[in-house]
Amino acid sequence: MSPLNLYLGFAVILFGIGLYGLLQRRSLVAMLIALELMLAAVSINVVALTTLAGRDATVGQVVALILVGVAAAETAIALSLFVAIHRASHSIDVETLSELKG
Repeated sequence: MSPLNLYLGFAVILFGIGLYGLLQRRSLVAMLIALELMLAAVSINVVALTTLAGRDATVGQVVALILVGVAAAETAIALSLFVAIHRASHSIDVETLSELKG
């Protein structure tokens, strides 16, 4: 097996775990962690596929760093929303949050 297949296989497994966690969890914090796993899998794919294309590996690494910055901003915003939701309803269970229904 080539190293590229190993990286892509690892990214698929990581993305699958994140997708399963996102769909099966009821806690907003656990859902955020699963979403971060999915974003990490995308970063691994970007770096691996950039090297496959024969381009300079730094391009994929720069894109991966941008994705890490986006993930950090997403986490900061999500955690502030979690604190606000917990203060209002004293729970972060997705099933008990009827205020979010449209």
